[in-house]
Amino acid sequence: MNAPGELKVPPEAAGLRLDRFLAGHVGSRSAAERAVETGVLVDGERRPKSWRVSPGEVVEFEQPAPEQRAPEHEDIPVRVAYEDEHLLVVDKPAGLVVHPGAGHATGTLAHALLGRIAGGDDPERPGVVHRLDRDTSGLLVLARTEEAYGALQDLVRERALEREYRALVRGRPRSRRGRIEAPVGRGRDDPTRVSLDTDTPRDAVTHFEVEELMDRHALLRVRLETGRMHQIRVHLAAIGLPVSGDPVYGVPEHGLTRQFLHAARLAFPHPVTGDRVEAESPLPDDLDAVLERLRRDQPERGQRDRG
Repeated sequence: MNAPGELKVPPEAAGLRLDRFLAGHVGSRSAAERAVETGVLVDGERRPKSWRVSPGEVVEFEQPAPEQRAPEHEDIPVRVAYEDEHLLVVDKPAGLVVHPGAGHATGTLAHALLGRIAGGDDPERPGVVHRLDRDTSGLLVLARTEEAYGALQDLVRERALEREYRALVRGRPRSRRGRIEAPVGRGRDDPTRVSLDTDTPRDAVTHFEVEELMDRHALLRVRLETGRMHQIRVHLAAIGLPVSGDPVYGVPEHGLTRQFLHAARLAFPHPVTGDRVEAESPLPDDLDAVLERLRRDQPERGQRDRG
C-alpha cells in the first residue's frame, strides 16, 4: 500500500476541483486522478474528482504509484479528417480510448498520435481538449501547439465547438425536436455512473431532432451545447429514449456490441486563423448494418417518416 497523505485546504484553494487541488501535491493531473480512483476522502467522505474544495476541509488520500515512463508512439491506424500545423480532426474508431487512464496504459489515441499533438500540462494527454467514450465513434479535434490548445479550450468553454451526433434510440419521441436541460454528475448510489441524482451537479444541455422514425426506434440528430461525461446517454435515457446497445444506460440491441452513438459532424472557428473548420463522418459499418436491418424489418403498415 502506498503511503497515506493528508492535506488541509487553504483559503486560496477555495473552489478548485479536487483533482486540480491534489495535482499540485502529487506531481501531475494524471497522478491526482489515479489517487481519486483509489479513493479520496474530504472531511471523511469519499468525493469525485470534480468536487469543489472549501477552505478548512481535510483531504485524505493514498500517495499514487510513481508515474509510468513517458508514452511511446504506437502504430494504430486513425483516419485524419482535417490537419494543419495547428490542429488535427480525427475520426476515432469505436473501442479506442482517447488517452491513458486506469486500465488503459497503452493502445490509446494519444499513443497513435504521439509527436503530432501537443499542448497542456499532462504528458499523457497532450492536445486533448474534449473526449469521446471508448465505444463512441467519430470526430474530435486535438491541438498541435500550446497556442491552439488554449484557444480550443476557450472554444469549448464558450460553447462554440459544434458537435453533432447520430444516436439510435428505443422508443418514439413525443416531438420531432427537443431540448434537454438537466444537470448531471456522479451518481449518489454509484459513483461509477453519471446521473441526474447527484451531489455534484454540473449544467448540461442537449438538443435533439428526429432524422428517421421506425416502428420501435428513432434515429436522432443530437447536438451538444455542453460536453459532460456520458451526457447524451444519460439525458436520452432520462426522457425515455435509451440509446440502443448502451450497456450502462440504454437497452440491448441485436447485432450491436456497443452503443449506437457516433460523432458525425464537428464545426468550429479555427482557433488561430478564424476560418471555419467543418468535418463530417459517415456511420461506421457496424452501426449502418444495424440500421439497415431495422429498416428492412419494418412492418408494411408502418411507413417510415424521414425528416
